[in-house]
Amino acid sequence: MADGISLSRSEMADLCRTPQRARQVAFLVKNGIRHYLDAHGWPVVLRSTLEGLPAQEQAATGWKPNKAA
Repeated sequence: MADGISLSRSEMADLCRTPQRARQVAFLVKNGIRHYLDAHGWPVVLRSTLEGLPAQEQAATGWKPNKAA
């Protein structure tokens, strides 16, 4: 069950198909998956990275100069 904000080590091993941290990092880099390394060198992937967030609609506004009038 998805309890934490990041993937567990077993979920990372399943995703990358290897329990070795160096190979996990290589897999993440090769596939362009955003991650960071914790204090012990293990890669950490946030769940929102894989699940994706709904695209936020941006208001279509015209160009406006920053110059003070």
